[in-house]
Amino acid sequence: MPADPLHRAGKPQRSTTSQPPSGLGASAIEVRRSARRRRTVSAYREGDRTVVLIPARMSEAEEKRWVTVMLNKLAAQESRRVLGDAELAERAERLSAQYFGGRARPASVRWVTNQNTRWGSCTPSEGSIRLSHRLQGMPEYVVDYVLCHELAHLLVPGHGPGFWRLLEAYPRTERARGYLEGVVAADRLPQVPGARDE
Repeated sequence: MPADPLHRAGKPQRSTTSQPPSGLGASAIEVRRSARRRRTVSAYREGDRTVVLIPARMSEAEEKRWVTVMLNKLAAQESRRVLGDAELAERAERLSAQYFGGRARPASVRWVTNQNTRWGSCTPSEGSIRLSHRLQGMPEYVVDYVLCHELAHLLVPGHGPGFWRLLEAYPRTERARGYLEGVVAADRLPQVPGARDE
């Protein structure tokens, strides 16, 4: 039987799984310790789980710190990735299946550059969803929230209680709304001349 790459000869690795620190990335984190790993720390996504690889000798406090560092690093990399219209439509389809039982079926989903006062829009009669280009580069959970918001409009056109109950299915609704409110608030702050030169 071939050797398990996670448990090579020598000291066995310890693997732990936990929930992420509040406000960060994926739904679960698996920390894998390796006796062969001396200094480097790395991380990658595996489905809905984040795997963080660390040296076996690392303390619990160092482990916690490095998990946070690596989650932030992965989130930054992912936020720089820009989805094309086809990928955006596929993402909307997956979100509809996951949170709305596949009932929200947009005819089109695309980025637009003419929405500077709203994050997204939906025309239920046409089944079209448009997302502002300003969302590009924001964290994935924020883009997913806006997509879910517009998908929910395909099922409930207004912003009444039924709409918000439907949108509660997306677990990061409040977090994403807070992020977007922060972006809007930051845009309203007065620009201090020369502040960037200091």
